[in-house]
Amino acid sequence: MKISNPMNVFTVRKKVLLASKLMGVILVVSYVFSTKLPFGTDVSLMVWLLFVAVLICVIDLWMARFISKPVSELNEAASHMADLDFSQPCKVAGNDEFGELSHSLNVMAGSLQKAFEELEDVNARLEQDVEQKKRLLAERKELVDNLSHEMKTPLGVIRAYAEGLQDETEESKRQNYYKIIIGETERMSSLITALLDLSALENGAAGLSPERFDFVEFLETTAGRLLMDVPESDFDLQYELPEVPVYVHTDRSRMEQVLNNLIVNAKRNVRPGGVLKLSLKERDGMLDFSVYNQGQPIPQESLSKIWRKFYREKHTKYSGSGLGLAIVAQILSMQHLEYGAINHPEGVEFYFSIPAVKPVF
Repeated sequence: MKISNPMNVFTVRKKVLLASKLMGVILVVSYVFSTKLPFGTDVSLMVWLLFVAVLICVIDLWMARFISKPVSELNEAASHMADLDFSQPCKVAGNDEFGELSHSLNVMAGSLQKAFEELEDVNARLEQDVEQKKRLLAERKELVDNLSHEMKTPLGVIRAYAEGLQDETEESKRQNYYKIIIGETERMSSLITALLDLSALENGAAGLSPERFDFVEFLETTAGRLLMDVPESDFDLQYELPEVPVYVHTDRSRMEQVLNNLIVNAKRNVRPGGVLKLSLKERDGMLDFSVYNQGQPIPQESLSKIWRKFYREKHTKYSGSGLGLAIVAQILSMQHLEYGAINHPEGVEFYFSIPAVKPVF
């Protein structure tokens, strides 16, 4: 709102000029009128002076109403804005300079408020970017540290046997050295693949692709491949499965990773001649899976730690490479599924629960 009309009688300057001129006219007229009163000169002068005092009070009230009060409100609003408080806009209204100034202050406050909000959004995004970069750097450093630590042993073995090949003339020993070197190479390859897969899951680079399938048949196929076709296995395999199909809606390949890691972990740690039992039970719309192996229990204080990457427990074999159980935990956590491990008097049970879905006919 811009005052551009020079004839506008509502400007503050013209209001003051009009008021002063009007006051001058009133004073002259009132003085002339007082001299015509049927009183003595002194009384007439006193009446006029009383009228002048009333007039001054009226003018003072008028000035306070139209000048002092708007100036005070403008000053208060400007003080709030100077403190970056834009929640209290100036309420002075009118067609004079005060109204124009009030409008300009409010427009400026709105612009500044919008600019500050945009600046806060930019700062928040910058902070997120900085935090993300810090996290990525930390993860990269952790990845490099873990890889360098895990590669030391197989690389040392490969180097030792490679040097042995140079001086070994017996063919049978040379073939054995070759097997060891190949085995360590495959171990490194598997470790790197598992670590990259886990990093992709943690960073969100790899997601889940749910599909509907029969979990009972899925478990039988997976367990059969891992357990039943191993003639040299020295354990008593037991299982308890539903006799009818039970369907789930989840990522088939990722759940195969979960079963692989849990079953292989149990097979690795079952004692000679001990029981390895697979169980799958329905409960209130849920499927409870568990794999139990007789063997050395996990120290109670380590039950929550075995799911961490590269966790090493000196007095148990359950840590393995430290990635299998970490991958299990990550996949199940991404689906908000309950999982864990329980010590029993003669062994350990690993478990998880997954919702069952109704079959489609």
